[in-house]
Amino acid sequence: MARLALVLFALFAGAVSVIAPSRGAIAQEAPMLLPVDATPLTIMRDRKEIAKFDIEIADDNDERSRGLMFRAEFPDNRAMLFVFEKTREVAFWMQNTPRPLDMLFVREDGVVSSIAKHTTPFSTAAVPSAEPVRYVLEINAGLTDSLGIAPGDRFVHPIISANVK
Repeated sequence: MARLALVLFALFAGAVSVIAPSRGAIAQEAPMLLPVDATPLTIMRDRKEIAKFDIEIADDNDERSRGLMFRAEFPDNRAMLFVFEKTREVAFWMQNTPRPLDMLFVREDGVVSSIAKHTTPFSTAAVPSAEPVRYVLEINAGLTDSLGIAPGDRFVHPIISANVK
């Protein structure tokens, strides 16, 4: 009887370990929370501030690939700035991203090149830049319209200023 109990326990324990998600799987589904940069990003037009965001900066491959995945809540005064090592064409997707976003594609000189508005949550469709860019800013969907942000506006932040030639 004790032997049967041990066999059943071993089978049950084995089944549980197969069913339970691994520690890595749990970490992959947790939202990535980056520190908020000390300097807000300002968006300017004709030398006037039209918007300001506290930003999280995603500047390595892991951070850029995770982005705002799994983030159910994101304040309207917050943005995620994706920084690339070189100016290039980029494409983003919304896999595992539960909220619609506006994506602002920004050239190396800090000028907004194009905007993808109201991206589709959980979509794997590519959202490409219209031209080579150095930065992408993700904000809550609808903010570009409500704040009046448009191509040609300029980003001001020390990271961008450091790359302006």
